Amino acid sequence: MKTEQKTLSQEVLEKYELVVGLEIHAQLSTDTKIFSSDPATFGAEPNNHISLVSLGLPGSLPKLNKKVVAFAIKMGLATNCAINKVNRFDRKNYFYADLPKGYQITQDEMPICQRGYVPIMLKDGTEKRIRLNRIHMEEDAGKSIHDRNDRYSLIDLNRAGVPLIEIVSEPDLRSAEEAAAYLTEVRKLVRYLDICDGNMEEGSLRCDANISVRLKGAESFGSRCEVKNLNSIRNLQRAVNYEFKRQVALIEEGKKIEQNTLNFDASTGITSVLRSKEMAYDYRYFPEPDLPPLVLTEELIQQIKGSLPELPEQRVKRYKEEFGLSEYDALQLTSDRSVSDYFQQVVSYTKNYKSAANWINGPVQSYINENPEIEIPNKISAKSIAEIISLVDDGKINNSAATQQLFPALINHQGIEVLDMVQELNLLIDTDSDGLSNYINQAVSMYPDKVTEYHKGKKGVLGLFMGEVMKISKGKIDPKTANKLLLEKLEALK
Repeated sequence: MKTEQKTLSQEVLEKYELVVGLEIHAQLSTDTKIFSSDPATFGAEPNNHISLVSLGLPGSLPKLNKKVVAFAIKMGLATNCAINKVNRFDRKNYFYADLPKGYQITQDEMPICQRGYVPIMLKDGTEKRIRLNRIHMEEDAGKSIHDRNDRYSLIDLNRAGVPLIEIVSEPDLRSAEEAAAYLTEVRKLVRYLDICDGNMEEGSLRCDANISVRLKGAESFGSRCEVKNLNSIRNLQRAVNYEFKRQVALIEEGKKIEQNTLNFDASTGITSVLRSKEMAYDYRYFPEPDLPPLVLTEELIQQIKGSLPELPEQRVKRYKEEFGLSEYDALQLTSDRSVSDYFQQVVSYTKNYKSAANWINGPVQSYINENPEIEIPNKISAKSIAEIISLVDDGKINNSAATQQLFPALINHQGIEVLDMVQELNLLIDTDSDGLSNYINQAVSMYPDKVTEYHKGKKGVLGLFMGEVMKISKGKIDPKTANKLLLEKLEALK
């Protein structure tokens, strides 16, 4: 049953406050599953990465993957959590076709990480800390496939037993934009830590949103609905906005919010009821009898803490203080670890940090966006970017020629030296002042009426003249010198 959307006035909507908490499931980038030696890699033929343990056959016993524990601790430390030195696994009992054992091994009362927070940046530039309730380890279920057979649902158990961490926030989010910013930060963190690839399209990162509304000023929370398996940041925003309006409409009509688990249809943008919301007692949690409690040493925690990479928040601060970059530039550069690492390679060859940031946030990022499957360092080295910056700084080529001609040519001709390509493309700036004066004279003589307009105060015609000079010279001039000589020429014609 689909939940229809009612039309509400802005005045009515503004009476209510949105309350959102997110449960983010991150599939860990381990070679094997959490409790068996089955491969955990994505993309195999159905039911090829399975064994007695994955199938939950009688007599099979789980054995904990140590790497999963290390990855969970990493995420806990990166999100300012307390690491519980004694934690345990529990059985979460429910029946579903792709859950072969009839229960999931997870953590309930004694998770590995608790509390903590993730800072997000709001539109007004202020920081908000989204509190975490917990991070716990668990195994994934298999996958049900409903669209390949008219009569049957198919089951692929390759994913059964793949390790997950579930990152559970407190209900601190108050808008779809905040929810999107928080999910973006978590995805960024797991990628920086190299514990999950963050690929939402493949299901490596999945998000459930607990959504409720209440009158502004109210202290108690309203009844919440959980929207399951949102597979993109955009769909998270759409689902949150839809549910806010739907729940407000129901309350305005005097109806109760049923605490249901919902599905979000990305094609229609609306939610539908999957099932009534389960409570903890429905799952009949009890300690996993086949796994002993997990006891962590302080030495192990400190060892993992010492291995943490520089995190995005730390890089933003360093880029601003060490390189003098703006908040915007620093945030852009740190949005993806591979891009940030590439920037750091570039500035190891040049001290023009601002130009390096402009190149990475401009031409390089544009190329990455258009060719997401290609590793940019494999196409053009960081040293080559620094050499281009040096050529522009030294006035040997202009910036437009560098971005529009030289950069694409170097990408398409890997291995060629930067200066060799500059000479092959004939991009070196003509330093002959007589030649530059000739270009300017030609441009000015083409538009005598515009010269008159300039003398009457229409300074905007300078752009027209500079454009013609660039065309005539084929871009092989220094724009600053040309602009200066052009002004002198126009003033001399008074």
